[in-house]
Amino acid sequence: MFQKYTSKIVPLMRKSSLQILQAFTLALLVLFSSCKEKAPQKEEEKKPNIIIYLTDDLGYGDLGCYGSPIIKTPFIDKFASEGVLLTDCHSAGTVCSPSRAGLLTGRNPYRSGFYYIQGAYGAYLKKDEVTIAELLKSGGYETAFMGKWHLSRLEKSEKHDEPGPGDQGFDYWFASTHNAFGGPKNFDKFIRNGEAVGEVDGWYCDVLTEEATNWLTNIRDKSKPFLLVVSTHEPHTPIAPPEKYSKMYDNAKVDSLEKSIRYGDVARPEYDITQNKKEYYGTVSQLDEAFGNLMKTVDKENLANNTMVIFTSDNGPEHPVNLEESKGEWEDPIRDMSFGTPGIFKGMKRYPYEGGHRVPGIVRFPGTIPAGTTSNEFVVGTDFITTATKLANVDTPSNITMDAIDAFPAFLGKKTERDKPYLFLFPTHEDTYFRMPHMAMRYNDYSLLGWFPENKKGSNLIEWMKSSVPEKFALYDLSTDPEQKNNLAESQPEIINQLKPLMLEQWKDIRDEGPDWGKSK
Repeated sequence: MFQKYTSKIVPLMRKSSLQILQAFTLALLVLFSSCKEKAPQKEEEKKPNIIIYLTDDLGYGDLGCYGSPIIKTPFIDKFASEGVLLTDCHSAGTVCSPSRAGLLTGRNPYRSGFYYIQGAYGAYLKKDEVTIAELLKSGGYETAFMGKWHLSRLEKSEKHDEPGPGDQGFDYWFASTHNAFGGPKNFDKFIRNGEAVGEVDGWYCDVLTEEATNWLTNIRDKSKPFLLVVSTHEPHTPIAPPEKYSKMYDNAKVDSLEKSIRYGDVARPEYDITQNKKEYYGTVSQLDEAFGNLMKTVDKENLANNTMVIFTSDNGPEHPVNLEESKGEWEDPIRDMSFGTPGIFKGMKRYPYEGGHRVPGIVRFPGTIPAGTTSNEFVVGTDFITTATKLANVDTPSNITMDAIDAFPAFLGKKTERDKPYLFLFPTHEDTYFRMPHMAMRYNDYSLLGWFPENKKGSNLIEWMKSSVPEKFALYDLSTDPEQKNNLAESQPEIINQLKPLMLEQWKDIRDEGPDWGKSK
């Protein structure tokens, strides 16, 4: 192009200076006009796809990338090397249904009435709750849900007609109301878009991968960005992996390493259950491969570079039941297969201690989140909705109380700020279920624990919970005491006095918004 226009200029050099200047100016105008016409138009920036992969009862210490000396998770470890590994990531609740409600709504689950699991006290996710799927759908996204729902009864009847995934913003869904209680193989309770599927061939997590793969490759509208939520049964009980996975852990080396595994200082049965550990470890490895196969589909569809994938768990690991400790109330033999670990942290599933809600959290977004990084910022499952909507340039409703922040800076290893502390709750069982605290509040590196007073009036559990505030407290500095061994309540009462009003204010706000299911029907 440069040679073309200089050839027009050279003959003019015999003319007057004014003519030369005029000709030169004209040539430049022609050059710039041509360049402007041929310059490619900047393509409108694409909205990122979002995948949330939610495991069930996976412990903080159950993956190789989180330090497990036993369980082999090569696919998840590779995934972690391609994104950011969160060391202070937390589920929205300490047990499954509350955690799932918080993840979808960005609200503390007690605001939505999830005081325990779906169905308990009549709880389900009401239609007027606004979900991540509904918000992203309003921004042009196509949405899909695969797996364990546990927020309402999906089987419709005259007695039960509760909102399901399709009523909560998901265009396509393939789900089960509860876990695979008959066993994860050949499960027969899946419902696809409102229609019963019947028995499927294969294990739960593998079936989800197949369904999600089919949706990604054949069903979705590929002109739209998408939200895909995959919610596994594994490694929740009952546990029954293919033998090829359990055999990996049936050896003397594993027996030796098992002695170093910690279980959150939670009492375990006195009788020997160690023969079951290979089944749990094998299930996590099976889950690892199922996740890896889904990521292969993402790669084959050329989706990886414009897709943020979040891998996490719904709460801490399940534990076998010590009948003496539980006062004989919780006999459940299938829990004898539970060998998940919270790592160094105290407590397990249901416990407001760190081990009950600190979970794996890994996020990959190539080219945006630096690969192979670690972030120590505090992140909660409620934050995913705000993070996703901001990336999608979708506004969140201003008239809804949310307990979420945009966590994307944390994914980049940057500092984040919250306008209020977060409460992890489990006050549903009176007598504190193994004498655990009823709630925990994170405030920077401090964890403040609170206990309700004894229910001396004999009120039902909801009445007792809704009329109570914590009266006993414990305080831990997680920066120096992550195992929560050193209670600072007596040595640092001034900090207790500063944090107590924040806990009470937050608890009353959440408690009073939550519905009383007995009165609301």
